[in-house]
Amino acid sequence: MNAPDRYERFVVPEGTKKVSYERDTKIINAATFTIEREDHTIGNILRMQLHRDENVLFAGYKLPHPLQYKILVRIHTTSQSSPMQAYNQAINDLDKELDHLKNTFENEVAKHARDF
Repeated sequence: MNAPDRYERFVVPEGTKKVSYERDTKIINAATFTIEREDHTIGNILRMQLHRDENVLFAGYKLPHPLQYKILVRIHTTSQSSPMQAYNQAINDLDKELDHLKNTFENEVAKHARDF
């Protein structure tokens, strides 16, 4: 078969960074982040979290090709912030939100497990 091995979708090759950053040379406070071995799941969640930030003017992502396992996240911010700050804040906020979701779920499972 011509299809790549399944593990190539998830395992970042040695010597490759998970996230790389490239500033835009034409637009002030704009940059593109390349996130290796991710797809629409992370791209859409990250985009939506970035839209919650009032300093983000634009946030979008794309998959360059279905057989390339990476996403390109584009961020444009106001002068009060930078794309790197917005990206880091979005990741930290998502981490907190997912921790809260996990804890709430585990508490509910434990509460209902005692009933049985």
